[in-house]
Amino acid sequence: MSTRQELADHLRVFADMGINGASRDPKWRQREEPAASADVAPADAAPDGQGDSAAALVALRAEIGDCTRCVLHTLGRRQVVFGTGNADADLMFVGEAPGADEDIKGEPFVGRAGQLLTKIIEAIDLRREDVYIANVIKCRPPGNRNPEPVEVETCSPFLLRQIQIVEPRVIVCLGAFAAHTLLGTDAPISRLRGRVHDWRDGIRLVPTFHPAYLLRSPDKKREVWEDMKLVRAILAEPA
Repeated sequence: MSTRQELADHLRVFADMGINGASRDPKWRQREEPAASADVAPADAAPDGQGDSAAALVALRAEIGDCTRCVLHTLGRRQVVFGTGNADADLMFVGEAPGADEDIKGEPFVGRAGQLLTKIIEAIDLRREDVYIANVIKCRPPGNRNPEPVEVETCSPFLLRQIQIVEPRVIVCLGAFAAHTLLGTDAPISRLRGRVHDWRDGIRLVPTFHPAYLLRSPDKKREVWEDMKLVRAILAEPA
């Protein structure tokens, strides 16, 4: 592919995010081949190094089952929405809870907000299949209301185990709820974003606005792009 075409591809993705212009840094024009990663698969089909983590995620999903541990299973949710993506990802995205589209399909971030998230991932030269995506809450709250504290207390341990299995280098907290849950703070997302937070086991957290919020406030897309540049810089560091 020509340099002109590569630049055009970049600009098209960034335009979808509300970003105009391009860097003069020569590295900007070098599109790296994405890692050959895949969705979570059975252990015998996983690439080298992913068998154990893929199998562990399958076992955790089986342990959760058709969960009845909190009241959400009685409030109209169709199914548990566990997580998706690379079982050995360096980058993990954590949202709040499934919405209507996710409750139907059984996969996180598949609606309009999920489509925007895919564009955000592609903007840093990754594919959706290269990352791991999950939510704090695995069942849709009625009317997409905020999860109740008892629901978070019941469900968040499963998220922590997903993180422990995947062992990402970076977690992007999508929205205030995910950031508050993982960082143990009630500070507004506008104060938490824009910087890197050291978490546990060497993992670093980068809070940013939720894609659903960006659909309502597209003027905030540039701030998300600044946050994703932080993520890209961390991933470029030696492991």
